Amino acid sequence: MDKKIILFLFFITTAYCSKAQQQKPFNPDTIRTIVIDSVINIRSHRLNTQDFIDAVLADTGFYQAFRNMKKYSFIGENYIYTYDKNNRINGKVYRKFKRIEAGGKQTIEYIAKRDSGNVYKKDGKYQLYTVNMFDYIFMNAYKTGYGSGSMISGKPDSKDQSYKDKLKILIFAPGHRVDGIPFISSKTEIFSPDMRPLYDYQFARGTYLDSIPVYRFRVVQKASTSNSDVVIKELTTIFDMRTFQILGRYVNIQYHNMFIDLDVKMNMELDKFDGDLVPAKVTYQGDWNIPFHKDEKVSFLIVQKEYTK
Repeated sequence: MDKKIILFLFFITTAYCSKAQQQKPFNPDTIRTIVIDSVINIRSHRLNTQDFIDAVLADTGFYQAFRNMKKYSFIGENYIYTYDKNNRINGKVYRKFKRIEAGGKQTIEYIAKRDSGNVYKKDGKYQLYTVNMFDYIFMNAYKTGYGSGSMISGKPDSKDQSYKDKLKILIFAPGHRVDGIPFISSKTEIFSPDMRPLYDYQFARGTYLDSIPVYRFRVVQKASTSNSDVVIKELTTIFDMRTFQILGRYVNIQYHNMFIDLDVKMNMELDKFDGDLVPAKVTYQGDWNIPFHKDEKVSFLIVQKEYTK
């Protein structure tokens, strides 16, 4: 083959691969492990909208699932990507490990552990606050045993702890008010009398994980609503049709003004093991810029499988 053609093909292939590396590898969408059968009229199922709202607000299943996982051994696989202002990947963290629970003791055996790019500061801490929050919520949980504890840890002892507690509410209890966030706090309470008229409610039924009959309850910003009036653009919840347990959740949070630039999408999916709900998959894609912090663009995928006693 002509050398010029070979060089041309090489440059085309290199450019394509470079472009592919700029794409965000995880783009959370409404829960993908559910196959929707049809839109439904919930009244025919002897339910009403308030039944679903009450269940969402009362649910502690996701937080409990993260506590439940500490009772078991499992395989975990975590991918984290960070991006520059042009959406090019500039940092990668990969962990594959086995968490072993035996006799009340927890050990982590790493199967693979790779870091590259702009991940850490000179002092060894993570460059980005988002990655630090990931480490706080997930890696700390892997290393600790099962125990009692509330979702929100009472009076915070530092500004950093206060941020972490707010993050817990957004992750484990979306739809509740998150106090202390300028311009946003009241808008997170999407089922309040003031916020409810800004959303449409949609119902469907389907199959989750190939075998579980479920309802899908979507709370979606009305097309006629101004973007500045809402923070949560969509909250989708997957209910086990047999037990009304919540098995999956997708949340899309967006807000933009002269002080805050926030765009976060996240999926959380649960499975059942030994009668307990346990985390199966979490995907996150976030781009946010708040005062006194640099712009942060991060995506991650967390998979937990092969649970054993």
